[in-house]
Amino acid sequence: MIKFLEKNPLLIICTLVLVMLLPGLNTVQVSIMEARHFISAHEMVADGHWLLTTMNGEPRYEKPPLPTWLSAFSSILFGARSLFALRLPQVLMVMLLGIYTYLFSNKLLNNSVHSFYNGMIAITSFYIIGITIEAPWDIFTHVFMFMGIYYLFRLFENENHRSRFSILSGIFIGFSILSKGPVSIYALLLPFLVAYGITYRYKLKNKVPYIFLVIIIALLIGCWWYCYVYFQDSQTFSSISKKETGNWADYNVKPFYYYWNFFVQSGLWTIPAFISLLYPYLKKKVSNLKVYKLTLLWTLFVVVFLSFIPEKKARYLMPVLIPLALNIGFYVEYLFRKFKTLINRGETVPVYLNFGLIASVGILLPFVSYIFFKKEIANLLGLYIAFSIISFAIGILIFWKLKKKEIKQVFLLSVLFFVGLLATALPLFSAISIGDSYRPLAHLREDVAKHRIKVYGYNYVAPEMIWQVGDQVPPIKNDSSVIAYPKEKRFGLLANNMKSEDLLVLQKDYSVEKVQTFDLNLKSRKNKGGRLISDYYILTKK
Repeated sequence: MIKFLEKNPLLIICTLVLVMLLPGLNTVQVSIMEARHFISAHEMVADGHWLLTTMNGEPRYEKPPLPTWLSAFSSILFGARSLFALRLPQVLMVMLLGIYTYLFSNKLLNNSVHSFYNGMIAITSFYIIGITIEAPWDIFTHVFMFMGIYYLFRLFENENHRSRFSILSGIFIGFSILSKGPVSIYALLLPFLVAYGITYRYKLKNKVPYIFLVIIIALLIGCWWYCYVYFQDSQTFSSISKKETGNWADYNVKPFYYYWNFFVQSGLWTIPAFISLLYPYLKKKVSNLKVYKLTLLWTLFVVVFLSFIPEKKARYLMPVLIPLALNIGFYVEYLFRKFKTLINRGETVPVYLNFGLIASVGILLPFVSYIFFKKEIANLLGLYIAFSIISFAIGILIFWKLKKKEIKQVFLLSVLFFVGLLATALPLFSAISIGDSYRPLAHLREDVAKHRIKVYGYNYVAPEMIWQVGDQVPPIKNDSSVIAYPKEKRFGLLANNMKSEDLLVLQKDYSVEKVQTFDLNLKSRKNKGGRLISDYYILTKK
């Protein structure tokens, strides 16, 4: 069985991604970043705002449009309101990450088996999966950049096909810029160039024209949209750009060392990730010291470069997981070769701890889930049984193989555990997380269509709510508290935290009927304030 897997690496990687992510694609609640992304995609299709992008009818130039275009095209093919369609491009990007981790690793090492395991580490790193929903643009910009770096590496190392590698590298770097600006140039490309220069030394004879070709293509593809928007709507574009760049220095500022626990973001591979960074320990154990130095320096330079930016968020660390996956692979490959003969407890205990913890979680999770969610599980019994069988059985198998020191089987079972957990637990716990107070806006969308009334917003209306309404929700009150009354004599009003004095102002001109309160808070969000709560009113002109 293992031989079959190792002989079909790309097929297995793609299959794992699909099995892992497709079952839960419709189930996870839409995040704030996703809602903004989906609203813009909807307005591209519905209103034709493909270039001068909008969100809720207002200019939305904070993020370049390529990821939103892809979601919009997918929605045209598979359904305008389908979460499956809108999220499908993100799944394909995870697949491309696995494919190019394998391809890049194979070029570095000339070892398809080692590269196969590196690919599986990449697609099962926790935050690589988490970022697809938390911040859709990030997975696009960093995966496209990784693809561009792969072809740039081919250009540096290969005397043949230089034009092809230059064009492909320029295209994908341009796609990265068109996904989230220059973020990945700083976070992934520059650290690679520094690490490559230290370990491989640049040999650029006869390649300078091709490097310029990469730069020209990347700038043409990556920057044309910015130029277009600037000339079409320069005032708005400049205002948004100033605000965005100002955030880098003034918003969510964290200390320099904030990212130093970055290896935890790999989730399943936290302990192997930490050990893979211990150069004095691994330098005589890895299969290729030169490539190990490259991946180690690349990983560390990503962290250092990101640490210099005052604005810091956990999700900004996602690009470090790409070179880190390659780095972890060296330690894992060493274990494959030597674990059966290791007798030093300092080397064996971390392995037993890491995989023993995974196995313990697998065994205990079904019981703990039942204890805490017995009532909710009663309505999801089939899904709970499937989740429990997979989790418990894989946990037992990991312990069994760990006892026999068959570490390759332990690794594969751990991958299978992660895949199975996402495929079954994600739909299960997404459903469990919806509490009795959860009130979505599906009925409002039906009511609006039935009575043909327009819905407006008063104060703040969360993007998640606007997405569920399914149409623009123009504000009738702006930041300066000036009320701009709609032309309609009868309209709906979504209001967040409407005060009594606000209501009195509206009642001077309208009969105000409170219809319902909508609440999109999940159980886990209950103590996070009222951002996701809005009251719905019907206003009729007196």
